[in-house]
Amino acid sequence: MRANERRTMTTPTSATRGRKLVPLHCDDLSQFAKTLRAQLDEHLQKTPGAAPSHVQLLNMLARSAGHRSMQALRAQAVLKPPAAPPAPTPAAPLGAHAQKALTQFDEHGRLSRWPYKFSVQRMAMWGLWLRFDSGRPYTEREVNEILKAWTTYGDHVTPRRELVEMKLLGRKDDCSVYWKEPQRPTDEIRTLLQALRARQA
Repeated sequence: MRANERRTMTTPTSATRGRKLVPLHCDDLSQFAKTLRAQLDEHLQKTPGAAPSHVQLLNMLARSAGHRSMQALRAQAVLKPPAAPPAPTPAAPLGAHAQKALTQFDEHGRLSRWPYKFSVQRMAMWGLWLRFDSGRPYTEREVNEILKAWTTYGDHVTPRRELVEMKLLGRKDDCSVYWKEPQRPTDEIRTLLQALRARQA
């Protein structure tokens, strides 16, 4: 179990069917464990060799998570039911240039023609940027091989140059090493990239 993790049993069993389940949440798992251990040590000092009863253990768990008692935790669960999970953020709509850029790629996500409009070219370059891995160096030959694999119209040099011009790829002055530049695409470009990921060959 990790810190900041919530565990709630939701599948009814013969022991839980017919009664309300009470979720227990802790913000700091390490502190939770220390508090629980201290309570268990105290209990064993008072009653050596005797394990805590079911009710005592429930109260220990509740106190370790910052509640006064199990009864207080149960009352809070009744008064404040768990919040519903947030609705997924809808994908940003594609603008005209992004929609046009998407049509330049085939069903496998390969760029099948060089876009005529400059604005569409810039959008399409993000689709090629997607095919490089972050945090690793590439030789020029490796860059060429990737671009040849993800284009079908016979020109890998132009997109290579444009990727560098747009700072989507970086390279040394002698062109011996290339790398993928870390970028933060706009919401619209992220939607475009999602659509292209779905077209994997």
